[in-house]
Amino acid sequence: MAGRAAVPEVIWARPERTGRGPRPAYSRADIAAAAVRIADAEGLDAVSMRRVASELGCGTMSLYNYVPRKEDLYELMMDAVSGEHEPWEPSGDWRADMLRVAHQTRALMHRHTWIPRLMSPVYGFSPNALRYLEHCLACLDPLDAPYGTKMELVAMVNGVVTTYVGNELATAERTRSLPWSEEQENAARIAYLGRQIASGAYPRLAASFAEDAGPIDLEAVFERALQRVLDGFA
Repeated sequence: MAGRAAVPEVIWARPERTGRGPRPAYSRADIAAAAVRIADAEGLDAVSMRRVASELGCGTMSLYNYVPRKEDLYELMMDAVSGEHEPWEPSGDWRADMLRVAHQTRALMHRHTWIPRLMSPVYGFSPNALRYLEHCLACLDPLDAPYGTKMELVAMVNGVVTTYVGNELATAERTRSLPWSEEQENAARIAYLGRQIASGAYPRLAASFAEDAGPIDLEAVFERALQRVLDGFA
């Protein structure tokens, strides 16, 4: 493949375009924006070097002069959306600030529903990702803990958000594919569950449902999950 390096390489350490010739026609920001538009509109599987080149109006081989590998394209995309995090002056209340970070990240993932598929520490050291981490650590200045512990806290908060949003997106996708309404689906499942619980085979589950028959407040569950993570570091 054109441009593939024989040794490990970080795209951020490369010049924006390799080789000789006229001034580059596109920036990394242009390329990332095109890829993000495709992923937002058609899903991550629609993103390819050929598709992005077509979006930009250039040849596929020309794009490899800017982005050597598809993995690098993904890294550009993750950096671009990481730039949507809006930093603020830390309040001095590290718990409140980390909850604000979590809610901002959740909203970001709902704007770009492909993000959970690309969440990886590998993409955590791009320019915008580093700015995000620096902001998180600034929010955690009041917490008396080593930086390694603070980084673990940030990772755990991101893990909760990614898992939760991933489930939200998967549920929404499944609901869209149903041949009946979500309400009909839920009613059928609740009726089945009720019969199983009433059989006496699941006494602990029966006690659990007797204690709280629902419906489940998913927003409250999300908030409690985050609070419990933060409790572990308080």
